[in-house]
Formats: sequence, structure tokens, C-alpha cells
Amino acid sequence: MRHSSSILCRALCISMLYCTSLCATAATTATAADASEVNFPALDSSYLKTGDFVGPDHVKRITPGLSKDQVRLELGNPHFSEGIFNVREWDYVFNFYTGKDSEYVTCQFKVKFDENNRATSTHWKNPECEGYINPPQVKDAPMVQAPEKPSKRRIEFGADGLFAFGESDLSNLDPAGRGKLDDLADRLKQDAIRLSSVVVTGYTDRIGSEEANLALSQARADTIRNYLLQKGLDAHLVRAYGAGKARPVVQCPGQKLTPQLVRCLQPNRRIEIEIVGEQ
Repeated sequence: MRHSSSILCRALCISMLYCTSLCATAATTATAADASEVNFPALDSSYLKTGDFVGPDHVKRITPGLSKDQVRLELGNPHFSEGIFNVREWDYVFNFYTGKDSEYVTCQFKVKFDENNRATSTHWKNPECEGYINPPQVKDAPMVQAPEKPSKRRIEFGADGLFAFGESDLSNLDPAGRGKLDDLADRLKQDAIRLSSVVVTGYTDRIGSEEANLALSQARADTIRNYLLQKGLDAHLVRAYGAGKARPVVQCPGQKLTPQLVRCLQPNRRIEIEIVGEQ
């Protein structure tokens, strides 16, 4: 009897170990499948209800390792309600011109993030949409001289030289600052220049709350963008971002608000205009 009981116990243990191993394998497989699954929200659930026109170069710059702030600077905020805490996916809807008159296609784009809010991968709902970002190479085409790569130029304006301190609307735009923007717009509208994108980014100093600085920098960037549009630039090519107190160019000691601190931090209050185009 003891021998039979021992054999029975061993059989039960082996069976339980096998089941445990099988369950663990199944759970691991299910987890891997869930991680690789890519789902896109319904288009009509976007607050835009349609796509946003974006320069292909901005989408092309979204690569693994970028932070959420860096993704936001290129693409703006996600176009869907993504939740509040531990958001791992941002969804966008973009429009791309097909090259046939004013015809365009609408594409859904997803960026996935890890637990450290770093981009891990990008996905298209329709794989053909990637062709508008990375056009396929034509095989067996006759050899021709490769066109020059689009040049990139960054122009910096001191915000204090464009706006009254703490202001952002067009009525507070300094006359001398307007003159600088007029000269820039005239150069960009020359027939010899083919623009790919114009990105206006506003920055502030560290004085004040983060929310107030972001709002002020965005308002100033929007004002510059709108002014350039009034001067005849294509609205599809010009984008505006507010970066708040990010990327300071100078560091100044002290926390107490004094005239000396305000003067020291002046270089951080600036407008950057990045221009990509061919001449």
C-alpha cells in the first residue's frame, strides 16, 4: 500500500508541474501577443473629425528614444483622448497631398511609449501611408544628378525685441520686430526658394509657473505664425509651438525676482524660426 501511494503521489506531482509549466507558457504567449497588437481608434472619435496637415519631415523625425515632449514639438498634441495616467500610446490623424491638384489622403499614425515615456515604435493603420513619408525609390531609372538636399536654417529673435515684456498679441508687436519679420517673409516668398516647412517655436525664461510659461510661449509663437501667414506664407507649411522655459541658453543665479535677474535671463526669452527649403 505504501508503495502504491508513493507512485500515486509522484504521478500527481508530475501532472501538477506539467500543468503549471503549460499555464506559464500560455500566459507568456498571450502577453507577447498583446504587446505586439496594434489597435487604432475610430476616426470619428478624434476631436478634429478629420486630419491635420503636417509636413512629412516632422513625421520622419519621430524615432525610438524621443521623449513625449520631443514628439509633441514635432507633431503637436495627440488627436484623440488618450487618458491621463500611464499613457503608452498617442494617436494622430494626418492629411498628405497626393500631388494631384488639391487631392489628399487621410492617414492614422500611432506612437508607442515605454514606462519611461520614451518612444519605442511608430505604426500606420494603412501601410501605404508610409509612402508619403518615405517615397519608394524608382528602380532601373536613368542616372541623373541627385538634387541638393533641402537646407535647414534657424533664425533667432529675442522675444523682448518683438513683444512688450509679458505680452503676446499682435498689437504689442514692436515696430522694429515687425520690420524684421517683413524682411524674412519677403525672402521666403522669393520664386527661387521652395519651402518644405517653417517651424516657429516660442521660449520663455524660468520666471513664473510652468503652465503660464507654456501658455505665453505658445501665444507668442501663434502670433508670429499668424503674422507670417498675413504676409503670404502657405498655412500648410508654417507650424507654431510653445516650449516654455525649455532649453535655456543662459543660467542666472538667484530666485528672487529682481531687475538684475530679469535682465540676465533675457536671452532665454526668444523666438526661433526653423526654415527648411531648397533654393
